[in-house]
Amino acid sequence: MSQPSVLIVSDEPEFAPTIMARWQTERSLPAFLLTSTPAWNDSLVAACDMVMIAGVSQVVAPLFKCLDESVKPVVFLVPDSLELQKLRSDFPRFMLVRDHQGWVDVLVALATETLRRLDANARARRAEQALAQAESHAMLGRYMLDMRHSLNNALTSVLGNAELMLLEPGAFTAEVRDQVATIHTMALRIHDIVQRFSRMESEIKFAAQSHSEMQAPPSRLAAAR
Repeated sequence: MSQPSVLIVSDEPEFAPTIMARWQTERSLPAFLLTSTPAWNDSLVAACDMVMIAGVSQVVAPLFKCLDESVKPVVFLVPDSLELQKLRSDFPRFMLVRDHQGWVDVLVALATETLRRLDANARARRAEQALAQAESHAMLGRYMLDMRHSLNNALTSVLGNAELMLLEPGAFTAEVRDQVATIHTMALRIHDIVQRFSRMESEIKFAAQSHSEMQAPPSRLAAAR
């Protein structure tokens, strides 16, 4: 993940500066988007990685519904005027923190850990995608190596027949001879590609054997000699 972004939704002017000042002491600092409950919109939610809510005296139905339906993590500093148990029941995805002494440290620690996990999950997904692509390429390579004998047999037939036809200059028109010559040339190119795959297989086997010998204990190497 590149620099994460945190959307702060608050109707208290001092909340955002307090959070941002405390976050300055952490090793990584996200980008901040600031809004209030009257000014929020769906695009702000879509543009962020996490949402922090504070200074909200009542449940703002459109905002809370939007956040609950999104996949973004939400940290909510709950004021005493709202019932904690009901919020847990209505919005089970929200991470709720009661407004008490020390809430700034709790909020920043919770948000920092959440962003760290988001980054770890994103890295894991990228690694899985890279592995899947590598496995796909490996499967294609194995298939082409397995098929090289069939390709060689087919190419031998094409090349042999093309060469026989070219040995009979009076049997075909000049146009047909040109076409046969093109087939012969293209078949030679395909044959060269197949031979490269064969050499590649030998190189892969040699590299695998060398790696295996490097990883083997000295006793096994001595026994092998």
